[in-house]
Amino acid sequence: MPHLLTRSLDRAAVSFVLVVAACGLLIPLSNLLLPTGSALQVPTYLVALWGKYVCYAILALSIDLIWGYCGILSLGHGAFFALGGYAMGMYLMRQIGARGVYGNPLLPDFMVFLNWPKLPWYWYGFDMFWFAALMVVLVPGLLAFCFGWLAFRSRVTGVYLSIITQAMTYALLLGFFRNDFGFGGNNGLTDFKDILGFNVQAEGTRAALFALSCLALILAFVICRAVVSSKLGKVLIAIRDAESRTRFLGYRVESYKLFVFTLSACMAGVAGALYVPQVGIINPSEFAPGNSIEAVIWVAVGGRGTLVGAALGAIVVNYAKTFFTSGALAPYWLFMLGAMFVLVTLLLPKGIVGTFNAWWEPFKTKRIEANAESAAREDGVSAPKLAE
Repeated sequence: MPHLLTRSLDRAAVSFVLVVAACGLLIPLSNLLLPTGSALQVPTYLVALWGKYVCYAILALSIDLIWGYCGILSLGHGAFFALGGYAMGMYLMRQIGARGVYGNPLLPDFMVFLNWPKLPWYWYGFDMFWFAALMVVLVPGLLAFCFGWLAFRSRVTGVYLSIITQAMTYALLLGFFRNDFGFGGNNGLTDFKDILGFNVQAEGTRAALFALSCLALILAFVICRAVVSSKLGKVLIAIRDAESRTRFLGYRVESYKLFVFTLSACMAGVAGALYVPQVGIINPSEFAPGNSIEAVIWVAVGGRGTLVGAALGAIVVNYAKTFFTSGALAPYWLFMLGAMFVLVTLLLPKGIVGTFNAWWEPFKTKRIEANAESAAREDGVSAPKLAE
């Protein structure tokens, strides 16, 4: 395992990890230790906002893992994100207890309002954090495993798979909108009080959630790098580029796709679970197919098949969304998002990071050749030139 991590983390990957770690440490310290009004003090609302961006970056990583390296274009990954968020929301609702509007120690307020006689069986256990954390990973992973087993076994690929994933998340959207589904209907779950005994609105809790989100992003990135840098990653790339040929070589393509699809769904569920306490609400709108399509745009803008680009694209696009939707251009944001996607597709088909890598590669090659020639002159031998 140490050898695998050392091999998978190159200079760019280590730089990314260090930047995220620095942000996860310095931003909370700036918020908690510096006085209000200081030029270097980060306000609490920005800590929560950037924490949301970090959760989106984890979601983008999960999509890039399957799309950029395995060729599986999922337009329904928002479903796994929302399921992880609902699992955490159910835990937070159980922590309210008798402090709700109706003062019921067992039933959430929306159940009392809708005259539910008792707590549904699928809410049992969510008063314990370890159980909720298990469900955050297990529920999206189980859904992805069942869906992937049926789809990949039937060899559904390409645009047909994308349409089916979109239909899946839309079906969940319709189900969670129903009041009799037991998840708050169109209002969803909100009015959270505590998480692990700490006030979810407190500055210290916000800072801790941001730091935890940065740690989760680092772990997700390291896992993805370990996967794509291993033999498994080479097989995934072969499946992406020539699935039929890979199958003819004797690889069980369905098993590889099922594994990476399930892993990606679990990562999306963790992102949703970290997202909910920082935003303060989870409702069926998170299942909207448009959200999943927007997440794919993040990956395309940042650079498909780069991992770092996927996280960067999520942060850049969502920062632009926050900036432009707070001014006179707010009604035209969706048009601007579409224009951004079209321009990136036409002018930067490899995304921001992919284009930079393609631009930097010739300079990197020349530098390697120059170093080899310099070392050869010192040794008194002629250096072989790198194959073009």
